[in-house]
Formats: sequence, C-alpha cells, structure tokens
Amino acid sequence: MSSEKLIEKIETVVKSYQDFPKKGILFRDCLPILQNPELFEDLISVFENYLKSNGSVVHAVSGIEARGFLIGPPLALKLKVPFVPIRKAGKLPGVVIKQQYELEYGTDTVEIQEDSLKPGQNVVLIDDLIATGGSMAAAVNLIKTVGATVEHCLSVIELTDLKGRQKIDAPVYSVFKY
Repeated sequence: MSSEKLIEKIETVVKSYQDFPKKGILFRDCLPILQNPELFEDLISVFENYLKSNGSVVHAVSGIEARGFLIGPPLALKLKVPFVPIRKAGKLPGVVIKQQYELEYGTDTVEIQEDSLKPGQNVVLIDDLIATGGSMAAAVNLIKTVGATVEHCLSVIELTDLKGRQKIDAPVYSVFKY
C-alpha cells in the first residue's frame, strides 16, 4: 500500500481534545496509533518509505524522551541500525553532553551519551510531536556536537501554527500537519 493510503488509514485514529492540558489548547493525541498494532506498523512503514524515497543512508535512529522512545526503536529495528536515546537531564549514566533549550515558561535540558554516536554517522531523529521546536532543535544540536549528521527529523504530528520547524537546523518530515 502506498504511503498516502497508509497515512489516510492512520489518521482516522488520531484524536483531538479541546482544552487539554489547559483551556485554549487543542491537544492532538497519536497514542491510539500505538494501541493498534497494524496501524503502528503502518506508521513505521511510512517513515521507512520516506527515508528510502529520499535515498537516505542511516547509521542510527535517535529518539527524544519519552514518546520518541516508543517510535524510534521499531524504526531502528526495521532499518537494522542502533537506537540512541536522548533523555532529560540526569537520566543517562556515563559521560553525557547537555543541551539546554527554552520552554514557554523557563528552560529544560536534554542529554546524550558522549560515545553513543560516532563522528560522520548519519542519524534520523524522531519524536511524536513538533510544536515550538525547542526539544527537537536541542536534540539536533546534541547530535551535531558529537560529530554526527542529522539526516532527517521525523515526527508523527506537527503543529504548523507554532512554526517549530523554523528552529530546526535539519530536514523535517511530519506525517500529519495541523
């Protein structure tokens, strides 16, 4: 089945919740995709098809905590490459590299293990959502800091009005744009 048909099929289960987590926010929920094994597999196929159609050479998949940890490992298995986690500060052992980024009210920090990627490796970075782009942009910077290249940033959902894509210094592909 073509990626377009798979995307149409998958989108039927994406839910919207008005006023969550606070009034005025329309929350897009992709978790129902993960609750349906066939659709979850279809989602991974959409990402795989995208990478193949772009001639991407991928040496690792990296996912941003927490939902990037749900989508990244199946994609890494499909591509037969390692999965490298990017976590919140203080969660990874060993020598880590940190990157701080701005939130709506304050800052947060993500980390990667210094030796988890090798210089020159092509990495696909994945998360469930691109909103303001802060965590994805910080993760791109981490990957570049260890000497690897971000081949593509992938997301299930992108909230286009928030213009997060503009902060990300790598090619971006989102399955759904709202």
